[in-house]
Amino acid sequence: MPGSSFVHLHNHTEYSLLDGAQSISGMIRRAKDLDMPAVAMTDHGNVFGAVKFFQKARKEGI
Repeated sequence: MPGSSFVHLHNHTEYSLLDGAQSISGMIRRAKDLDMPAVAMTDHGNVFGAVKFFQKARKEGI
């Protein structure tokens, strides 16, 4: 899906307690593989992974 304008806006990472299993690295890598211009992190009840998510997304150009 080159040049995709689709963006996932509801994603839970391993930091979403009792609810998420996706690693931040895996999520960013997959978004990059699919040429997504952005991706969201919507963990429940905390923002523990926010800095790591931001840094990895910026590094990959997302």
